[in-house]
Amino acid sequence: MTDLRHQQVVRYITPLREGGSLPALTEADDGFKYVLKFRGAGHGTKALIAELIGGEVARALGFRVPELVFLDLDEDFGRTEPDEEIQDLLRASHGENLGMHFLSGAVTVDPYVNKIDGKLASAIVWLDAFLANVDRTVQNTNMLVWNDEVWLIDHGASLYFHHAGTDPEQAALSPFPYVKSHALLRKADCLEAVDKEMRQKITPRTLKKIVSMIPDSWLSWEGDEKTPAERRQMYETFLTTRLANSSIFVKRAVDERNALI
Repeated sequence: MTDLRHQQVVRYITPLREGGSLPALTEADDGFKYVLKFRGAGHGTKALIAELIGGEVARALGFRVPELVFLDLDEDFGRTEPDEEIQDLLRASHGENLGMHFLSGAVTVDPYVNKIDGKLASAIVWLDAFLANVDRTVQNTNMLVWNDEVWLIDHGASLYFHHAGTDPEQAALSPFPYVKSHALLRKADCLEAVDKEMRQKITPRTLKKIVSMIPDSWLSWEGDEKTPAERRQMYETFLTTRLANSSIFVKRAVDERNALI
């Protein structure tokens, strides 16, 4: 596992969808295009932390995930942007943001049309239950087909416990009831077998390394006096506790699937 690269944003191309977060297609100083997630949007840096942890956990488990990079916005960037809402977003996002390599020509996965076998479906359901990712539904699959392969994107809705200030150890023991809305739950026919494989692929050491990638500047939250180290420990506690107790969320996923079929 390697550390994320740092690049400078040189061009704002276009916003990608309506909504509070307004991710954008941008170009960096390496000549590549990235989907930029702004620290000044929506849920702020917590969404970026969830995106980083979710994406890198998925990568460590062998899923196809676009490369994540830190994208820097300097203070002069966006001053000529005519849209006031976008200009405000850019102004609030100076410093380190998160970018995802843009997969040109990719198309959204439709779980009713695209063929996804039971093992891959089970692995993706396991990943999202582990991360407590509520945003992989039929309405919004956050999966792409690119070069005839399935790629996972957008993990910013994971780890929702950090928005509520819930104790991380307690939150880690949640069975994740939202799994009933997962886009691939019906196809996930080997969850118990996949659980064994996943727990062999990722270790507490790997999770600690991923958490250590979070920049200090993302860990300064209004109204919270904890240090960056204490906040990193919160995420590490959640992830390692959840991994050790995966049978809890796997059982819930199996039960919810049995209720569907």
